[in-house]
Order: sequence, then structure tokens, then C-alpha cells
Amino acid sequence: MRCQRKSVIAVGAIIVIAGAAGCGAGEETASTVTVTQPSTPKSPEVESGKSKSSEPAEATESAEPSATASQENALESAESYLEYSAFSESGLVGQLKSEGFSTADAQYGASHAGADWNEQAVKSAESYLEYSSFSESGLVGQLKSEGFTPSQAEYGVSKAYK
Repeated sequence: MRCQRKSVIAVGAIIVIAGAAGCGAGEETASTVTVTQPSTPKSPEVESGKSKSSEPAEATESAEPSATASQENALESAESYLEYSAFSESGLVGQLKSEGFSTADAQYGASHAGADWNEQAVKSAESYLEYSSFSESGLVGQLKSEGFTPSQAEYGVSKAYK
């Protein structure tokens, strides 16, 4: 689904750029662009209106509304950060906010990034132990100061010290 959105955005950007290139020299232009998404191939039963089950066919999409462009950008940024660094959820929200995302968009990005916050705590604890010496309780305190919950911090430290 995200690949389709990127394609639609890329096509839209190309069209906008091409349209802007034709403007200038006192010439006004107007254009309308219609973008459609490719349909999913249907089975012969669905196309004929017949179904193998006795239940009527229903949409399988979730009822959750689609994300705004700003939420999608926050999500992509959150995923990018998580690829190379460990963050607590609140730490990631703070990072996204420092980039200029609204609190709501930053929270959306962090909560939809698919992160395992316990695993992020393990990565953060291991990173600290690579460069510094910590007692277990000191490292738990450090992780909590980064925004990990007490249980996430304790989990991260217990795995990092194994």
C-alpha cells in the first residue's frame, strides 16, 4: 500500500513540475489530472457475482481513516530513525517534534512505525555498554531518562547484561 502512495506522489510531483515548466512568459495554463490506483485482480467467483461462501462479499480494508501527508512524512522519518538508532517511543516523538512535526503527527509516526519498544531498550542499553561502564541500576536509570518505561528499561538492561 505504501509503495502505491509513493508512486502516486511521485507521479503528482512530476506533473506539477511539468506544469510549472510550461508556465511563465505571461501564458496561463490550466490542467486537470486524474490519478487512479490499479485495481486488485478478482477471482472468477467475485467477477461473476458468485461467492463460494454464503456470506456477501465485504470490504477487507480497516475502518481506520487514511493518514494525512504530514502523518505519512512523520512515519517515514520515524522509520528512518529506527533503522540506525534506538529510541524510546517518547524519545522518538520528541525527535520528530524537533524536526517541526506537530505533536499529533509525531505521535502518529512513532506509534505506527512498528517498533518493538522492548527491543529498542535492548539496543539502547547495548549501545551504552559499548562505550561506557554502567551498573545495572545506573543503566536502568539512564534508559528511563531517555523515555523508556521502567519495565522497558529493566528488560533492556537484563538482555544487554546476558
